[in-house]
Amino acid sequence: MAPDLLKNYGINSTKGGYASAPRCHTKRNMKHETNNKPIRWNVFIPCFAVIGGAAILGIVNNEWLTAVTNGIFSWSLSTFGWLYQIVAMVTLFLAAMLAFTKVGKIRFGGPEAKAKYSFGSWFAMTLTGGIATGLITYGVNEVLIYYGNIYGELDALGIEPLSQEASWFAIGRCFYNWTFIPYAMYALSGVLIAYMYFNRKKELSVSASLIPLFGDRVTKGIWVVLIDVLSVLAIALGLAASLGAGLALIGTGLHAAYGVAQGPMVWIILTAIITVTFTVASVTGIDKGIKWLAGLTSKIFYVLLIVLFVIGPTIYILNMSNVGLGYWLDRFWTWGFDPYTVGGSALVTWWTMYDWAIWIAYAPLMGIFFAMIAYGRTVRQFLIVNWILPASFGYVWFSVWGSTALYWQDSGKADIISAIQEGGAVAGIWEFLKHVPLGVIIIPVIILALIAAFSTTADTMSTTIAALCTKGARHDEEPAVWQKIIWGVSIGAIACIMVAFGGGAQGVDGVKYLAACGGFVVLVVFILQVAAAFKVFFFDPETKKDMVDSVDQVEQDGQQ
Repeated sequence: MAPDLLKNYGINSTKGGYASAPRCHTKRNMKHETNNKPIRWNVFIPCFAVIGGAAILGIVNNEWLTAVTNGIFSWSLSTFGWLYQIVAMVTLFLAAMLAFTKVGKIRFGGPEAKAKYSFGSWFAMTLTGGIATGLITYGVNEVLIYYGNIYGELDALGIEPLSQEASWFAIGRCFYNWTFIPYAMYALSGVLIAYMYFNRKKELSVSASLIPLFGDRVTKGIWVVLIDVLSVLAIALGLAASLGAGLALIGTGLHAAYGVAQGPMVWIILTAIITVTFTVASVTGIDKGIKWLAGLTSKIFYVLLIVLFVIGPTIYILNMSNVGLGYWLDRFWTWGFDPYTVGGSALVTWWTMYDWAIWIAYAPLMGIFFAMIAYGRTVRQFLIVNWILPASFGYVWFSVWGSTALYWQDSGKADIISAIQEGGAVAGIWEFLKHVPLGVIIIPVIILALIAAFSTTADTMSTTIAALCTKGARHDEEPAVWQKIIWGVSIGAIACIMVAFGGGAQGVDGVKYLAACGGFVVLVVFILQVAAAFKVFFFDPETKKDMVDSVDQVEQDGQQ
């Protein structure tokens, strides 16, 4: 499979140390404060060393790094694809059980806890903090790759490329890959971590989420360090790879739209803009920088959807959204458990399984960030905002963008498939945008959206990694500013080095595979989280005490 087919989603999260759930009426809960607590050097140093070492190795011998990590990751997918699929399906049904049973009444922080953020701000942060550039990048490209069978995705299924069924399959498969299953992974980790922290008064950490299985000993000694280091590495390396791919993508857009030649100077300038944006947002904190940037990014997303829905083939979009959903649901069980035997390696291994590996790798840490901003909300509200709504947004996004691209391809308005065949897996978006009415306005907006979307993800990640490397971190305290700056600048520098000196878009392949290998290791942690969620929410008598009716309250400043 061609390396440029691989995708990567910038994702983030946090980690904290020892804390008890704060009281809902304290001043501290009203405003985040910066802490000066000691650094967890046993987490900070190994992570920083591995990340820097990977970047240096990528410069010195990128081909060797890519070959080794690709071999490990390919082996893990071909050997454990069946396990990834089982975990994904179990997670989906567990999320549904938590949302629609009495467990959903549990309020994080107790019945009287007040939520800090309005639903609008809360959803903006969770949506843009989790998807980064993924929807924009693949809303057109992935649909047309399937439709044109560019990498052999339809071979094992016997579907004729460019046929009517191929269009149904393309939309339906994207619904499968980008909606309810992957977001259930994020939501499950987040709801478990939030409950253990706010209601059971445990650490704000990944290791604390495993207490229902192993007791408090899992938060001490070598185990807590190992879990936290693996989690940070997965998120930091993945984000560096995502930024690298994003730089190449934006550079390609500048070239396609304005004739700007790609090269080290362009990538350095783009890196500087993105890194400064997300680092400043991270330094200013969740309540100011991250909240503001997330709000801006989400508004751009909403406008792009509305504009394209209005100017696009509206009836065709509505029809394909129905047909695509029906096509997926008609094959729900087969797709949900197929390790590659039915769909083939080109489709299942290098698209769906790669996706699952990345989402699972980021889920434990992404869950921490989601937990940090969920105080005062119920389990049901949490799952609506972190699972149902973003999954529904993905459904609408692919319906509008993917269906429009299919219509224009068939009508001859745009030859997106040829653009992908010539320029790689992400090239189709720019060919598509050239034919959008008011493209002279839309294209720069898309480039801005890519920068803003990634910056939103990166600033939340910088905050959460910094918290993970801080002893005794709390949800209502900001990590030290110098830590945020170090992590933000380091990730930006690694991405720029890999792109500028590792061969453009291909220069980040080594880090992509390395991040994915980390995902295979984190799979064990995620499986344990699934088991812990089952136990604590459905078999722990103490949990029943928290299933009480309470009034939803939001702090005054959360409405601003």
